[in-house]
Amino acid sequence: MNQSDSPQGDSPQGDSSTPNPTVSVVRPQQFSPATSQTPGSLRHAAICTELGIRSGLWGGTFLVEPGARTGIHHHGSQETVVYVLEGEALVEWGEHGEHSATVCAGDFLHVPAWLPHREVNPSGDVPFRWVVIRSSSEPIVVNLPGNFWG
Repeated sequence: MNQSDSPQGDSPQGDSSTPNPTVSVVRPQQFSPATSQTPGSLRHAAICTELGIRSGLWGGTFLVEPGARTGIHHHGSQETVVYVLEGEALVEWGEHGEHSATVCAGDFLHVPAWLPHREVNPSGDVPFRWVVIRSSSEPIVVNLPGNFWG
């Protein structure tokens, strides 16, 4: 694999504690859909061990099609930071889904560890796309029962 095909630079992959750390470039065609998923959405991993990148973080993209909603889920011990690239999403959370906020392109969103939540795309014609960074390298997704909020 040459450098343009590899998510790694031209020196051996390492983390910041190794003598020769390197920069990793992951192009969209290299993103992996083979990561934990939630019904109603599509995640693609970009910064992950499966792509040969050693990091204390997980990074990828998240897509919800027009009119769709995800299942209720949480990310275990991981905190999540999101940057909204495109579209608008209603994020619902809480013990009974009693809280909500709308996020739009250009917004950041922080989801604390263990917090049950779901995302709803209110648009009839525009998907929403996010860049997602999580606080550990494993892609933790705990999908909860559909009747979790009653």
